[in-house]
Amino acid sequence: MRWKDIQAEFVDEPKVAVQEADALVAELMQRLASMFATERAELEDRWAGGDQISTEELRQGLRLYRSFFERLLAA
Repeated sequence: MRWKDIQAEFVDEPKVAVQEADALVAELMQRLASMFATERAELEDRWAGGDQISTEELRQGLRLYRSFFERLLAA
């Protein structure tokens, strides 16, 4: 795992380790943003029908947002 390698590198190369940690966090943030954009686009596509959205579809949409929200908090 990259994080363990970064931590181990800190002993010999602290500046490099911090730079690599910054790059890793930035990469993870980009992945999360991409995942959110994909999930949001899928939801919007399902809802493109206008007012014909069922309560069940809305419930499923809210569940997806809750799941993504919880993943963000856990990160």
